[in-house]
Amino acid sequence: MAYAHSRNALGERQPLTSHLDATSRLAAQFAQGLGAADVARFLGLWHDLGKFHPQFQQFLLAAEAGHPLPRSPDHKAAGAILARKHLGLLALLLQGHHGGLDKAVALQGWLDNAVRKAAAEEALRLAQRAVADLEPAHPLALPAHAQRDKLSAELFLRLLFSALVDADFLDTEAHFFPAKAALRGAMPGMHDLWQRLEQAQATFSGQRQDVVGKARHEIYLHCVRAAEAPPGLFRLTVPTGGGKTRSGLAFALRHAALHGLKRVIFAIPFISITEQTAEEYRRIFETPDGPPVVLEHHSGHIADRGDDDTSWDGLAAENWDAPLIVTTTVQLFQSLFANNPSSMRKLHRLAQSVIVLDEAQALPRHLLTPILDVLRELAAHYGTTVVFSTATQPAFAAIPAFSDLQATEIVPQPERYFDTLRRVTYDWRTGAALGWHDVAGLMMQEKQVLAVVNTKADALTLLDALGDPHALHLSTLLCGAHRRHVLTEVHRRLANGEPCRLVSTQVVEAGVDLDFPVVLRAMGPLDSIIQAAGRCNREGRLSGLGRVIVFQPQDGGMPFGYYRTAADVAQEFVGRADPRDPDTPAAYFRRLFQSIDTDAQRIQECRTSFDFPETAKLFRMIEDNTEDVIVEYGSDDEKQAIRDNLDALRRGTDNSRLILRQLQPYMVSVYRRQAQTYRRQGWITDISPKLEGLGVWGGSYDPIRGLTCRDLDPSQLVV
Repeated sequence: MAYAHSRNALGERQPLTSHLDATSRLAAQFAQGLGAADVARFLGLWHDLGKFHPQFQQFLLAAEAGHPLPRSPDHKAAGAILARKHLGLLALLLQGHHGGLDKAVALQGWLDNAVRKAAAEEALRLAQRAVADLEPAHPLALPAHAQRDKLSAELFLRLLFSALVDADFLDTEAHFFPAKAALRGAMPGMHDLWQRLEQAQATFSGQRQDVVGKARHEIYLHCVRAAEAPPGLFRLTVPTGGGKTRSGLAFALRHAALHGLKRVIFAIPFISITEQTAEEYRRIFETPDGPPVVLEHHSGHIADRGDDDTSWDGLAAENWDAPLIVTTTVQLFQSLFANNPSSMRKLHRLAQSVIVLDEAQALPRHLLTPILDVLRELAAHYGTTVVFSTATQPAFAAIPAFSDLQATEIVPQPERYFDTLRRVTYDWRTGAALGWHDVAGLMMQEKQVLAVVNTKADALTLLDALGDPHALHLSTLLCGAHRRHVLTEVHRRLANGEPCRLVSTQVVEAGVDLDFPVVLRAMGPLDSIIQAAGRCNREGRLSGLGRVIVFQPQDGGMPFGYYRTAADVAQEFVGRADPRDPDTPAAYFRRLFQSIDTDAQRIQECRTSFDFPETAKLFRMIEDNTEDVIVEYGSDDEKQAIRDNLDALRRGTDNSRLILRQLQPYMVSVYRRQAQTYRRQGWITDISPKLEGLGVWGGSYDPIRGLTCRDLDPSQLVV
């Protein structure tokens, strides 16, 4: 008897043939939506054939007896040889099903290693005796699109790899942790969720007779009707405050229910909006005694339904086995272009799903070509519906590679709602630059006012010029928990009619639910200006229009790269176009896409050569040249919990992953180069050699300004 895994808690070993059979059946099930069930079945059957070798069996038994051998014999090459024989490049999937996808050019050399090859051939001889129908009787066929085009083939390999590794993970889990596996239960279907949303919406939609209420109800009805259209690419163009959070959900759920799609995935650019959206959806779909529905998956989320490793949240996050997922665009696309099994495990769930990209204008411009390419492929070949949702629709068709990109407009003639929901007037003061004291003077004339600037250094300078001890501040100088507390205080002051002057960087734009009568915005990218305007008279409660003052700061900073290029392009539209007209952002994006490289990292070249490690290295939505520092912020109880968690990390703990997620709201990111300086000055102390890139902040933490110390350069923190 050959075994796949050692004894579990019940003292039972798993026979190798049982593991191969179960993995092959699960992989075939997962790959059904990829058009590759037969191929996946054989990959599952072959993935661990090397374990038939006597040396591996000795290794397994020795480890079980507490006398592990120095290293595990290779068990991947045997199956990879069969895959190379029948499926060519798909042998990469078996080679990488534990360590990650490698580059194609290295595959043959890896297989030709004399020692590895001899052991693999011996394992295959033993496998032939143990496994019936080990090889296909007829040629295995790949989908036509995966044979025609290298980029199509590359994405197909990723999705098929996901189906294989998820099947392998799940069957291994069922052997070692049957109780954990049993927690992965049945989910409510799309029809059920759509009916729940209809019932919830009926309690208020269409009840308001004011202009905003009527427009939101009409937009909702348009989304419901548009859901009947067949799967594909869609645009949801709705002005800020038009209710697209619920209306977009209505389209997605009804569309999924009508067309047999399996889940809805909302991908959002900012964690603050992700949390806000997930909470709203939980209120609609979840009850204290009912099953979980909404999976919130991002770096800042802490599972609140039990221990992270055994909660529904923790388990569903591993492979997105949930009906409604609210995640970040970083989580979605970093996984799509990764090469490690744990990140890629969820990818097969994207097939036959609805993906709503909220605030689509915030997709990173230097990565647009690879991002749009995979989205187009998902829609064309895997039954996926993709919705680009925003008030400022990017003109993606202006990018040469996507000139034929066609997306159906969910709300017909959306420009009429931009006119109906016109709530602000723009005051352009960009002719003569204003000093920060002038900007502060404008703020002091208002009881409630928001000022949005381009850098953290500018935010601190304006705070100093303002001289208002009650002024508030939002930027990434504040940890996440601090930013949430500031937003709570802003909401309280605005609701009670109290004075409220807020100075912020771009973190307040796009989706943050604020409603000021006056907004000041430093000259910057046009889409950022329009998003800032969405924080002005958001609910239309003013008797007249809100005021958005766009100013040119005299000594203002500007982030380098694409942000600065976009700000330069925006200058061309000052005085020539109305930002309230949806044609204006479309024209702006057309002009912008002519000025930037939407594949600056040459990721498409890496993909066509099937260099998976290099693709993963180059595709970075968030630059990895930063370090995180933990600050003591909050109530006395919060601070004590932070200290206790830090002590546990210093001692070493098996629960470090959960502890780090609990500490996430108290972290601030610093560019690595500056962090090294702060470390030499004693402002940052390391926690543990195992936690490289994470330290404890030893400087002061101001209740308004956040992270601060002598000689602190705010430009060296992350915007």
